[in-house]
Amino acid sequence: MPAAQSVFFLALFVAHLSALALASQAGDRPDSAPTLVFSRFAPGKPLHMVAYGDSRFTDPSITVGTNPRVREWLAARIALVHPSVVMLTGDTPYYGARKSDWKVFQQETAPWRAQDILELPTTGNHEVYGGAKQGIVNYLANFPEIAGHRNYSALLGNVEVISLDCTIPGGASQPQSRWFAGQLDHLPGQVQFLLILYHIPWVADPQTRLLINVPSPSALVLRGILEARLDHIHARVIVFSGHIHNYERFVRNGVEYVVTGGGGAEPYPILIRGRSDLYRDTAFPVYHYLTVDVDGGRLHAVMWKIRDPGAAELTVEEKDEFTLTAPDQTGAATGHAAASGNP
Repeated sequence: MPAAQSVFFLALFVAHLSALALASQAGDRPDSAPTLVFSRFAPGKPLHMVAYGDSRFTDPSITVGTNPRVREWLAARIALVHPSVVMLTGDTPYYGARKSDWKVFQQETAPWRAQDILELPTTGNHEVYGGAKQGIVNYLANFPEIAGHRNYSALLGNVEVISLDCTIPGGASQPQSRWFAGQLDHLPGQVQFLLILYHIPWVADPQTRLLINVPSPSALVLRGILEARLDHIHARVIVFSGHIHNYERFVRNGVEYVVTGGGGAEPYPILIRGRSDLYRDTAFPVYHYLTVDVDGGRLHAVMWKIRDPGAAELTVEEKDEFTLTAPDQTGAATGHAAASGNP
């Protein structure tokens, strides 16, 4: 074989080996390491966050299905409490495929970006309204800090946020489910609190389960993946969902499940609150957001509800709160006796 050909085939062989090595690394990395690491959040430093969802940003002249006055006021109010992170539980636009709806989102939440607030979203069913392909393109374009990932994990010092996509298949053998299991199996040792975002609730009140078949089969699969690993997870876990335009809170097997869908979409009354729902107030509507503060191994969350959506001047009142304490070195949680529910 001529020398030139030998060099050519040797180069191909080396390139092939390099490609295999890179493929192996790429295949290992998504399952074992956080997708995104935000170094500006240092371990041990206080972290001030907000969680809420179901705003349905759209043309302010549209008042059916969304309340533009409440929606815009909540977005402005969140800017006034100066969080470092806003977690969005889905249904951010009314029609995800309409760029005009996303433009309204950008306009009404402009103060967030002026403060360099990190926006960590999850997809809702409205993200794909009007066309799934264009909806996802718009979703990813409007949240550049998630770097094109439909599901991702974000490491924020002692907190990790895992966002899962409710618009893709959720069976146990599906890629997202396997990825989720891998993330749980390789949670970084510094993580004291694991916050999971998924639009469809994993636990819900009886009325919700009967009327709209929630939790969905995909949600139950993901809940099962989490619960199968709870004995080995060294962090306290909260699952934030939306979809129900109200507020619910449960504890199941030591995991806090919070439904926060009061961001401005048409409110849903909850006439039947099961015994496991830790939020007992039946007043309606429940437009709201949550502040979530982590400091000194403790997480404190407060639900702030608009007192009277029809008032000339909108104000909020504290309507629910809970505190979680990070596990000690043996993995046992301290300072928080969790009620057990099986809704």
